[in-house]
Amino acid sequence: MSLAPSVLLDLDGTLVDSKAGIVASCSAALRVLGHDPGKAPDIAIGPPLEDILRTLLQAYDDDRVDEAVVAYRQHYGETGLLGSETYPGIGDALETMRRAGLGIYLATSKREVFARRILENQGLAIHFDGIHGSVPGGKLDLKPELLAHILSEHGIAASHSLMVGDRSHDIVGARAVRMRGLGVLWGYGSRDELEAAGADQLVEQPADLASAVLSMLGV
Repeated sequence: MSLAPSVLLDLDGTLVDSKAGIVASCSAALRVLGHDPGKAPDIAIGPPLEDILRTLLQAYDDDRVDEAVVAYRQHYGETGLLGSETYPGIGDALETMRRAGLGIYLATSKREVFARRILENQGLAIHFDGIHGSVPGGKLDLKPELLAHILSEHGIAASHSLMVGDRSHDIVGARAVRMRGLGVLWGYGSRDELEAAGADQLVEQPADLASAVLSMLGV
């Protein structure tokens, strides 16, 4: 077990603004199932894909979640993931954390193959020691399981690591594996949501991310 400090980072709403691509792929999935996307409720970015699509389909009294997931991933893999844009200042924050000697890992509910392509497209992949996301079969769809897997896979001590994310799922997942959680306020979650989830600290701007992480990890 390594006692070297490590940071685990969410992707959507934390490193990149991916809403446009996700919304486009959700709309494409609804059309494949014969629905008018214009009648869909607002899409909440952050929960596992199955949960997002299940909520959308409820508005049409449709329970074909598995079919919607297949349609979504086909569209997202072809064009949707290209709609992601790095938040200004994130690249510099990652470089600062890297120079400070932190282990840097991605922890996203998004399919790992898509997450890797997004990081590569945005020129961010070089900063990461490990890129982790959901995998076929559903084994790592939920944040607690994903975080536990990353800690185990890389021999990371929970007491010497930190989870950074924009939604309650990130903070709740961190607490489940006894990690601290840092909530970011530029993503898709609110201050109230992150505080209610038990975030140890909040950061308002990407420019302040590295200093907040380093301070919390005692680096």
